[in-house]
Amino acid sequence: MSEHTEEPEPRRPNLRTGSETPIDPEDLAMAEGRDPTPENIERARRRIERLGAREAVDRATP
Repeated sequence: MSEHTEEPEPRRPNLRTGSETPIDPEDLAMAEGRDPTPENIERARRRIERLGAREAVDRATP
């Protein structure tokens, strides 16, 4: 007798953009490829304020 063995279902990747989690100005500065200096953090803070965190991250990352 041969046993029938079911193949496991393939794993689905857990894709995330990063914009679904909270983001700090420091995170945005680094996502834009900038060092988290006080100037870059302030620039990122203003960008988050202007665009919203989700839009700012989506524009900064591919």
